Amino acid sequence: MNKKTITAIILAKNEALMIANCIETVRWCDQILVIDNGSTDGTDEIAAELGAKVVSFTSDSFAQARNKALSFIKTDWLFYIDADERVTPNLSKEILVHMETDSADVMTLNRENFSYGQKLSYGGWQHDLLTRIFKKTALQAWVGDIHESAKYQGKQLQLHHPLIHLTHRNTQDGLKKSSNWTKVEAKLLFEAGVGKVTLLTIFRKGMMEFLRRLVFKRGYKDGMVGWLESIIQGFNKVLIYIQVWEFQQTPTLEEKYQQKELEIADLWKKS
Repeated sequence: MNKKTITAIILAKNEALMIANCIETVRWCDQILVIDNGSTDGTDEIAAELGAKVVSFTSDSFAQARNKALSFIKTDWLFYIDADERVTPNLSKEILVHMETDSADVMTLNRENFSYGQKLSYGGWQHDLLTRIFKKTALQAWVGDIHESAKYQGKQLQLHHPLIHLTHRNTQDGLKKSSNWTKVEAKLLFEAGVGKVTLLTIFRKGMMEFLRRLVFKRGYKDGMVGWLESIIQGFNKVLIYIQVWEFQQTPTLEEKYQQKELEIADLWKKS
């Protein structure tokens, strides 16, 4: 029987501090492919020095980035992982066993999220299931720009050992990520024709997300970190709807500032 092979696909953007350790936890894979989304901090160079194949691909769509990787895969299996995620030895062994015994076509992972150095056990984070491991023949495509999902066929299996996610390592790190994905989500909502955003809309959306995480999903049981995560998620929702409001402006904000620039230039001409 021929040995089954697998490629680890790492999506990364400005992850110079995280990419090396991520690569080290997927050394058991036959190939390592990094899809670099326009990094400016040397992420691509670090990955290449560590032996990974690096492909530059700039897009706001996570689905497009995941689909781009498919054209480079020559192994039997593929495993999508982000730069701030880590595989444990037990998880790697479990994956390899199921590959060799051909017990599934697709594997789903439970992701353990660590925020501000603490594992999150409530707030909805404890049920973070991800379908990321596929036979190449089973995966059809990824759809969705932010909350992307895979279209696949075949038998699915949920693994026992978790994938570790080292997220929100500090406030500045969280804000950088929020500034990127909230704009994309806001644009998608605007293009989908969401209703006119008012101050009440912004307040209501933020408060409901905060309460959903803290109260309804019992995030308060994670203590200080649970409160902080609930606040952050509420704040992110506020940022999304503020940016939807921006997109809804007529004339656009850019046009308003261009007009002001012309007015000032005209003042100088007349002075």
